[in-house]
Amino acid sequence: MSSPPTAAESVKAEDWTGDMGARWIANLASLEALVAPIGNALLARADYRPGERVLDVGCGGGSTTIAIARAVAPNGVALGIDISPDLTAVATGRAAEAGLGNVRFLCSDAATVRLPEAPFDRLFSRFGSMFFDDPVAAFSNLHTLLRPGARVDLAVWGPPRDNPWMMEMMTIARRHVEIPPAIPRTPGPFAFEDTDYLKEILTAAGFSAIEISAHAGPLPIGGAGSTPNAAVDFAFAALAFGRALDEQPEQVRNAAAREMTTLFEKHHSAAGVTMNGKAWLVSAVTSSV
Repeated sequence: MSSPPTAAESVKAEDWTGDMGARWIANLASLEALVAPIGNALLARADYRPGERVLDVGCGGGSTTIAIARAVAPNGVALGIDISPDLTAVATGRAAEAGLGNVRFLCSDAATVRLPEAPFDRLFSRFGSMFFDDPVAAFSNLHTLLRPGARVDLAVWGPPRDNPWMMEMMTIARRHVEIPPAIPRTPGPFAFEDTDYLKEILTAAGFSAIEISAHAGPLPIGGAGSTPNAAVDFAFAALAFGRALDEQPEQVRNAAAREMTTLFEKHHSAAGVTMNGKAWLVSAVTSSV
């Protein structure tokens, strides 16, 4: 197998209001399991306390927002924002099933949203901030929704070379279908791989006291205990490059699937298929004046 590309790559800007949102819902449990180790680490780092009012940006199916709501209860509140109407509908249903009265969800673009209940005490985002078309403008808008001295906690993907779980699959896919590379520092999974760039964005948007630490470790592909075949099904159904392969002839899809099965067999154990990933855990605060 050739080495994973070292430049940031993605298929194209994900359409979270359409196909990608639908893919996320259809594979919600496996996708949440994939990013749970990083999300849990970010929640522990944030250390929410009762009474805090928290905004969760790019909340997806709402698992992190619900966890935050439980942590800030009984007097605190959690508001999850996502651009996908389908995901916010799912999240609302999950919160109702959990019987939580201090959480709600809003379908909106966090880059431009206005919230009458602002300002919030805290902001959280697990992989929800890398797709802003104009990140300085987007983070500046989020700044207006927070009180002075409010803390922000973000998780963003580290460099592609440190995320073989994604890049080795992408390398296989690119052998079978043309997938153009993304331009560094543009919207996509690796928009903030360069921490200096991320600091520039946050500083320009009015944040300070920026601290960044790495979180690296194995991530479950296809859910806990997955088989190589199940991991292939998950990758094709849930991840962005699956759309490109969907458009190819059956023999092309089958060839890519065989290669991916071989890859996952190398990473299979009693725990399932796991591959290493790395994220940056980021904290910052708004201006106190």
